[in-house]
Amino acid sequence: MTQHANGPFAVTMTPAGAPEHEGRTAFGRMQLDKQYAGDLVATGNGQMLTAVTDTQGSAAYVAIERISGTLKGRKGSFAIHHTGTMSGGTKQLTISVVTDSGTDELTGIAGTMALKIVEGEHSYEFDYTLPHGGPG
Repeated sequence: MTQHANGPFAVTMTPAGAPEHEGRTAFGRMQLDKQYAGDLVATGNGQMLTAVTDTQGSAAYVAIERISGTLKGRKGSFAIHHTGTMSGGTKQLTISVVTDSGTDELTGIAGTMALKIVEGEHSYEFDYTLPHGGPG
């Protein structure tokens, strides 16, 4: 049965070196540090790779993030992968749990996450399943 979690999060992105320019594209790498609140009380740490073109509104990124903490009372960790594109200002983002990455009480977790930014405030919507039900 699919469960739903949501809440705010804060993110800090730190460049891991200067961007490298090749042709019309700047390639960069960022360290991600997040603090999740709400239904997911956790920290997120990861790496992001970016490709930003000289055409405004055209870019892409991929990231891997490890989330450790408590999801609706269940302790553990899991990994998510991000794939984001922007074409002519139109954004598309997919964030999914890495299969078999869950630990402890989150073993077997699967799901997808959506991020929202409204007036500078970040929040997440997380639809997930766990094999043995439990609180949530």
